[in-house]
Amino acid sequence: MVHSAYDSFELLKDNPSKIESIESYGSKLLIGCSDGSLRIYSPKSSGSDRSPTSDFHSMSMELQKEPYILEKNVTGFSRRSLVSMKVIDSRELLLTLSESIAFHKLPNLETLAVITKAKGANVYSWDDRRGFLCFARQKRVCIFRHDGGRGFVEVKEFGVPDTVKSMSWCGENICLGIRREYVILNATSGALTNVFPSGRLAPPLVVSLPSGELLLGKDNIGVFVDQNGKLLQEGRICWSEAPSVVVIQKPYAIALLPRYIEIRSLWSPYALIQTIVLRNGRHLIDSNHALVVGLDNSAYGLFPVPLGAQIVQLTASGNFEEALALCKLLPPEDSSLRSAKESSIHIRYAHNLFDNGSYEEAMEHFLASQVDITYVLPFYPSIALPKTTLITETEKLMDMTLDDPHLSGGSSGFSDEMESPPHQLLESDGNADRRGVLDAVGDRYKKSYKGRGNIPISSGAREMAAILDTALLQALLFTGQSFAALELLKGLNYCDVKICEEILQKNKHYSALLELYRCNSMHREALKLLHQLVEESKTSESQTELTQKFKPEMIIDYLKTICGTDPMLVLEFSMTVLESCPTQTIELFLSGNIPADLVNSYLKQHAPNLQATYLELMLAMNESSISGNLQNEMLQIYLSEVLDWYADLSAQHKWDEKTYSPTRKKLLSALETISGYHPEILLKRLPPDALSEERAILLGKMNQHELALSLYVHKIHAPELALSYCDRVYESVANQQSTKSSGNIYLTLLQIYLNPRRTTKYFEKRITNLTSPQNMGTPKLGSGPSSKVKGSRASKKIAAIEGAEDTKISLSNTESSRSDGDTDEIGEEGSSSIMLDEAMDLLSQRWDRINGAQALKLLPNETKLQNLLQFLGPLLRKSSEAYRNSSVIKSLRQSENLQVRDELYNQRKSSIKITSDSMCSLCKKKIGTSVFAVYPNGKTLVHFVCFRDSQNMKAVSKGSPIRRRT
Repeated sequence: MVHSAYDSFELLKDNPSKIESIESYGSKLLIGCSDGSLRIYSPKSSGSDRSPTSDFHSMSMELQKEPYILEKNVTGFSRRSLVSMKVIDSRELLLTLSESIAFHKLPNLETLAVITKAKGANVYSWDDRRGFLCFARQKRVCIFRHDGGRGFVEVKEFGVPDTVKSMSWCGENICLGIRREYVILNATSGALTNVFPSGRLAPPLVVSLPSGELLLGKDNIGVFVDQNGKLLQEGRICWSEAPSVVVIQKPYAIALLPRYIEIRSLWSPYALIQTIVLRNGRHLIDSNHALVVGLDNSAYGLFPVPLGAQIVQLTASGNFEEALALCKLLPPEDSSLRSAKESSIHIRYAHNLFDNGSYEEAMEHFLASQVDITYVLPFYPSIALPKTTLITETEKLMDMTLDDPHLSGGSSGFSDEMESPPHQLLESDGNADRRGVLDAVGDRYKKSYKGRGNIPISSGAREMAAILDTALLQALLFTGQSFAALELLKGLNYCDVKICEEILQKNKHYSALLELYRCNSMHREALKLLHQLVEESKTSESQTELTQKFKPEMIIDYLKTICGTDPMLVLEFSMTVLESCPTQTIELFLSGNIPADLVNSYLKQHAPNLQATYLELMLAMNESSISGNLQNEMLQIYLSEVLDWYADLSAQHKWDEKTYSPTRKKLLSALETISGYHPEILLKRLPPDALSEERAILLGKMNQHELALSLYVHKIHAPELALSYCDRVYESVANQQSTKSSGNIYLTLLQIYLNPRRTTKYFEKRITNLTSPQNMGTPKLGSGPSSKVKGSRASKKIAAIEGAEDTKISLSNTESSRSDGDTDEIGEEGSSSIMLDEAMDLLSQRWDRINGAQALKLLPNETKLQNLLQFLGPLLRKSSEAYRNSSVIKSLRQSENLQVRDELYNQRKSSIKITSDSMCSLCKKKIGTSVFAVYPNGKTLVHFVCFRDSQNMKAVSKGSPIRRRT
């Protein structure tokens, strides 16, 4: 026996006649005897002076737990013994089965109707909702309907295969237990549906459940079926023996067995609740929350034990599920009491499960009890918790059931054994499965609190959140759920930094530790750790210890998140990855909107060797993002390296102008492609007798084209570089759509080829003059045939070229491309042979970009015409073609002009004839001799006055041309 659900009490004994049927009406017992009499018993306390016809409603409507005494004996109530009785409370009727079925009015027992067709009936069933009665007689089933008065109307009659042993309404149908099987009879059509065979040892037994379903007996097994006879999945009730009667009183099923009464739960697995020894019981009926058991000459009452007492018993015996189920049956008006009892049971059930190692289920019941988290966490000594004032609440919660009056048993039969304080489960780890324990915490409390949103800004809420998150993180880590721990830290959390940092470091959960630092804005600590992990990942020894490989890109990804809040910290730790991940680092600076000047200044101070790398990458990615000052600084860095390299080679006497180091290549490329630097500053630093190519580029940037070309030709001896230089200047001028002739640069180069080679001293002096402080502010523009300086002298020199000898040509041309300060010096330098072959190559390659007339004037008189074929041939063809094209265009223009003139004459020749019938299109009057106007279509005539008025009224479109005629 699990617990006592019912208390038995002997209501009456020593009945004179054998009890054949028994029923209750209010607090009274109706006993049908074998001699056909009806004996009425009432509680002893009600007194014996009341008549049987007294008002039953004036007394208690429930069976009383006290001895019953005879109130009235109705002799000869029936000719034969009463086989069965049923009180129909809703209609105040008593249904009896003896020779036939009769209905009597209550409480005076007046006979209202006798159904003669029911003579010989052995079983019946009453549908109180519709007032339908069905009964079985031999192999026939009849259905009658109560008409609401004194009569009954027959509805249907059906034949069945065998004698009906048990029957019950199931919705609109009737379930019949015939000799060897159960069938469903359709009450409308009479169709039969087989359910399953009945038992072999006991007769069929059909019991209707409150839900409308059925419990069908098969020997000692009760099978659940629906109203259509289909098996349900709730399982089966297994009785100790085959019952003769089964009564349903939620939450129990009570069966009458030969030797005792058996009470089982209606919840799966339908456990045995209680057995009450009553031998030779013959009748079992439901009587308003109580049961009546009829023996041969006595009757016992089974009174339900108060739910509170049953709950105490179940809890004390460890049947917590049944106790919680009974709590659901407490009346709604005791909702607060029910909640308190359920909470207490959940706590005790959780303790029991915890002791037995069912940690996850224990957490479910702790949650259901709505106990505070601080009550549960002390059970896990391996979990460190923050020191807060809320921890002390645990001790109060541990004694909760002792102090809470709602959990006392005074009002509901609770005993004191329910109120013992909760057992402390984990004084130490012991043999407990720590993984299971912590997994339960990590799983269940995560589900309950993960979606909590923002915690209100209050000390109590934050402390509670800190306790919860700190415990949850440890639980996840201890159970191997490192990914879930990482996700917890990535979201909103209030983990205690000190405790979690120590645990994460100890267990080498570095990814989670980084997230802990990040969410608490401890960026310096996070970056230090990340840099350390990246360095350790580079060594093979450390790779075996680390659970994952940390790459420099991870530092960059972290720095991206703090660019807007702490740019100096970004600069500090970007130095660790600038060399290994230069492109990503520069992208970091750009995406983070960190000023380039700030980055350059920081590099210059802390990592000067990376300064050039940064500037190179910045320039390569976005030239507009780097200022002129930074461009100058980058070129100065290149130049310093090149000068150091030049000094080393010069000291070893190994310097060669044709030698190029990687840095010198970078310098030359930067000088050519970058446009925002100051060439004058760089030119000062160049040595006088070396780095001529760099000098030439700088001179070109200063528009000193003659000096630059002279260096390419006479110093570097690279005519191809000179030609490339001219091409760049020509194309830049052409792209700018300058009014200045872009072909003059080629004439300058031609002049240099035809002039004697100038000495190094001359160039040095010219460059010295350019870089002197007096000339820094106003650098000279390149001179050439188009120079406006000394224009008259230049024209005279060009004229002198045509008839001069070779030496004279060279001298005059040299003078034409120099400033006045150079005249005397050139006269002292002497001359040398001209570069005629290079001049011819220039003319043949760039004939389409050179003014042919000016070029011919510069050539020596003895130049052979054959050598000029490659220059003059295409030039003349182009000139002839241009002349022909111009002639054609001129002819077309003249023809077009003639056509326009002819059209004009035709337009002017048009005339119109005015007659006496000519009408004004506006006023509809004759034109007569008035001034008139004609529209451009040549047909519409109007008075000029009408036209003017219409113009003022804007009736005709403005600007319409007219011709005035008189």
